[in-house]
Amino acid sequence: MAGLVVKPRARILHGHDWVFSGEVLKAFGNPADGEVISLKDGKDHLIGSAIYNSKSQIVARRFSRRRQDLDLDFFQRRIAQATEYRKRRGVDLRLCRLVWSESDGLPGMIVDRYGDHAVLQTLTLAMDMRKAVIVEALKAASESPALQSIIERNDAPVRRAEGMELQVGVLLGEAPSGPVVIEINGTPERASLQLEIDLMHAQKTGFYLDQLGHYETVARYAPERRVLDCFASQGAFALACARAGATKVTAVEASADSIASARRNGERNQLSVEWIEQDVFQFLRAAEKAEAEYDLIILDPPSFTKTKGGLHDALRGYRELHVRAFKLLSRDGVLATFSCSHHVSETIFNQTIADALVDARRSARRLHRFEQALDHPVLPTLPETEYFKGVLLEMMPGR
Repeated sequence: MAGLVVKPRARILHGHDWVFSGEVLKAFGNPADGEVISLKDGKDHLIGSAIYNSKSQIVARRFSRRRQDLDLDFFQRRIAQATEYRKRRGVDLRLCRLVWSESDGLPGMIVDRYGDHAVLQTLTLAMDMRKAVIVEALKAASESPALQSIIERNDAPVRRAEGMELQVGVLLGEAPSGPVVIEINGTPERASLQLEIDLMHAQKTGFYLDQLGHYETVARYAPERRVLDCFASQGAFALACARAGATKVTAVEASADSIASARRNGERNQLSVEWIEQDVFQFLRAAEKAEAEYDLIILDPPSFTKTKGGLHDALRGYRELHVRAFKLLSRDGVLATFSCSHHVSETIFNQTIADALVDARRSARRLHRFEQALDHPVLPTLPETEYFKGVLLEMMPGR
C-alpha cells in the first residue's frame, strides 16, 4: 500500500486525524488521489490508514488506526456504529444527522435523514469516488421503513478545495415530487410544527438540523413578547415563537425562495408572522432609525466565513449585527444569538458580543449556552468537528 511518512511534529502524532501538506516528510509507493494510503512515522511504525488527495491542503485524513480498506463491509460497520450511538443517546433516527464526517470515522461524508429520505454529501474525493458503495451501505443500514430516496447535495463550495465539481442529483429511488414535510418540537401541551423542506434546493441538505433542539428553548421566552427573527430561513424560530404565544412576530430573510417557503409554513400551521424579504443589516439599520423595539431577538446567520483569512471581516459583521440588535432590545429584552462559523471560536464569539454590548452601552446576563446537538458529535482531538455555538442573553435594566 502506498503512503506517507509524516514529520516528527505532525499534529497526527498528537491525536489529530489530518495531515497537512507541510507535515509530509516523504511519500512512498506513488499514492494516487482518492486512494487509501498508509501513514507512518519516521521509525516506520504504522499510525493508520487514510484517504489521500494531493490537490487538497489536507493531503491525508486518517479513518482507522489499523490497515483498512474502504469497502462495503467497512461502510456498513461505520454507519451501524453511528446509528447505534444516536439511538443510545435518544436521537430521533428519522430526523437527524445520521453521519457527521470525522466524528463518525467517515471523513468528508455527511448523511442527513428526513423521514423516508436521506441526503448525502461527499466532501472528500475518496468518499465521492465511492458513492455507489456508500449508497449500498445506506440501503442495508436504513431501518424500517426503507429509504425511498437518497439525494446527493454536493453543491457545497468546500468541494472545490478537493478539486471536485458541484452537483445535485438522485442516487437512489426518485426525487420527492414536492417538498418533504417534517414535524418538529411537539410537546405534551402543543402539537408539532409542520415544515415543508425542499431537499433538492434548500440551504445545506434542506434544513438546519443542528438547531432542532433549540427552537423550543428560545420559544419559552416568547409569550406576550414582540419577537424579531433575523435570517429566518424557512421560519422555524419565528413559527415556534408564534405558537408559544408571542404578541407579534416579525421574520426577516433575504432569500426569496426561503421567505416563500416560510410563508407556506406559516399558512400550514395557521400561525401569524410578518414575513419580510430584505437584507437583515438593512432592516436593522432602518428599524433603529425608526426607534423600533423588540422583546426577543433571534440572530441565526449563515456562516460569515469559511476560511481563516476571512475572520477579520466576519468579526466586523458579527459586531455590527449585535450592536444593532442590542439597541433594538427592550430594557429587559432577550437575545438568542448563534454562530456556525468554525473559524469563529466560542471565545472569540463571546468577546465580540461583549464588545458589542460596550458599543451599544448595554449590560446583559447569560441565561443559556447552546451547543452542538448529540447527532453532531464533537471530537476533543479534532477541533474542526465543532463549529456551532450560541448564547441566550437577558438585558439588565437600569445599567
